[in-house]
Amino acid sequence: MSYKSLSARIPAYKLHFASGELQRTYQDLVSVVQGLRTEFYNKYKGQFTVAKVLHGYIDFTYFYLQNDYLKKHKLKLAIVFNHQRVQFELWLLGQTKDVQISYWKKLQGVKWVNKDAMPEWSIFEILMLADPDFDDTKALSESIYNAFSALSVEIFNILTVYE
Repeated sequence: MSYKSLSARIPAYKLHFASGELQRTYQDLVSVVQGLRTEFYNKYKGQFTVAKVLHGYIDFTYFYLQNDYLKKHKLKLAIVFNHQRVQFELWLLGQTKDVQISYWKKLQGVKWVNKDAMPEWSIFEILMLADPDFDDTKALSESIYNAFSALSVEIFNILTVYE
């Protein structure tokens, strides 16, 4: 894929920012993730440590969850909003690239692991919610919470098998 020079891309950049809609939409999406983070913090108090929402690039907004088991194995779970795909994902992360590579190799038989190529930022990524309805944040939150509840149990079961 060839890219135009930075200078050649500036007019389109300015055009997208001119209305303010891009900035408002981005901030609203980040607010949705911040709301989810608060709910997870309250629902999982005592079970997981829930990190603050991380963002800054326009590609992903996310927060980490970690419990004693994950911490011991230098792993984290992340609830990720993928801005390009406009979907929520659950990622298994390693504390370092070496940890991620080690677990990616160890978990080759797992359905979520792409055996041909490790994702750039994670060990594996699971789609939690495609096409979220941002106008019904209560249903959106319930969907994410229910998906996380089911998937985290499955992930922990798999991790203990592959230990």
